[in-house]
Amino acid sequence: MSTCEQQTACDREAALRDLPPSAKLVAKVLEYDGSHTQRQLAEATLLPTRTVRYAIGRLEEADVVEARVSFTDARKRVYSLTDQSPTVE
Repeated sequence: MSTCEQQTACDREAALRDLPPSAKLVAKVLEYDGSHTQRQLAEATLLPTRTVRYAIGRLEEADVVEARVSFTDARKRVYSLTDQSPTVE
């Protein structure tokens, strides 16, 4: 793993440290499986949709997750982990 990838993982881990377990679980699913809709996250984590919504909100506040509009259905949003590349000093 390159230094940049290690730094991104460390930054993400630090951001997740104070978040609730549901947010950590959602982040792990996105890390392992890639982008998901809210419904797909609820199915993959076995969490209620309301809990998934809350977790996504907390992850967005921490800049760990980003959302984009689904190409197949504009009413849905697709969530994925952000690419937190460190700034060069």
